[in-house]
Amino acid sequence: MIPESETEAAWVRAVFAEAADDVAPGPVPLADVRRRGRARRARRSAALGVVAAAATAVVAVASVTLVLSPAAPADQRQPSVADRPGPSDTSPPPPPAPVPPAPSASAGGSASSRPPAKPPRSVRPGERVDAGQGWKVWLTEDGKHWSGPDGYENFRSVTDGNLDLSRPGLSHQSQSGPDGAFHSGVYYGTRDAAGVEIADGSGRKTAATLLELPGHPGWGVWYAHTPPSEDGPTITLYDDAGTALADVPGGLFGGRGASPAS
Repeated sequence: MIPESETEAAWVRAVFAEAADDVAPGPVPLADVRRRGRARRARRSAALGVVAAAATAVVAVASVTLVLSPAAPADQRQPSVADRPGPSDTSPPPPPAPVPPAPSASAGGSASSRPPAKPPRSVRPGERVDAGQGWKVWLTEDGKHWSGPDGYENFRSVTDGNLDLSRPGLSHQSQSGPDGAFHSGVYYGTRDAAGVEIADGSGRKTAATLLELPGHPGWGVWYAHTPPSEDGPTITLYDDAGTALADVPGGLFGGRGASPAS
């Protein structure tokens, strides 16, 4: 029945109110409410745990991927601002320093074309030096002495006036045979002698051994062995800077000695 007026509505409410007063309410189901609440909280906690575990797994997979992924090669990485060349980095590199030309070989005494120099060896007066192949050489204050395999002794004076000791020069004596030649002589007129070189007609060069008395008297003796040669050798005296001080042209033997090199 639907009330058709306010009066009927008021009457209906009064009837329901009177009927309600006769109904006794039952006990509140607190235990059931608590049970349902605990079940709802348990379901909510389980759902949150699943979500947290899934998030942890995603983070772990992402970390492993970052660790195992190879780094990009250096030539494929994008340069950072610090790595990008500035204006000064783009300039071309400086040209290489010029290489000095190698010294040319010349008769005037190119150090690179000569055999190693043998600085003078100091010997006592009368000390006999084994020059090899049966030859011996010794010095006294008056000059050079030498002897060959036959034992015959020779002498070249430095005090008889035949050598001009006021300027650089050298003398030359030799004895040759089928197996080669023994050359010796006196160098003089300088305290800077550092080497004597023998060059044959084919350009083959031999460094001589130099002997001096103690005190650098301004002269000394040189000697060397050379292979057989058809031409007379050229003998040159050098100082320690490689400068030619004097020479004996090829074909000149013995005599008064050489003049200073030009």
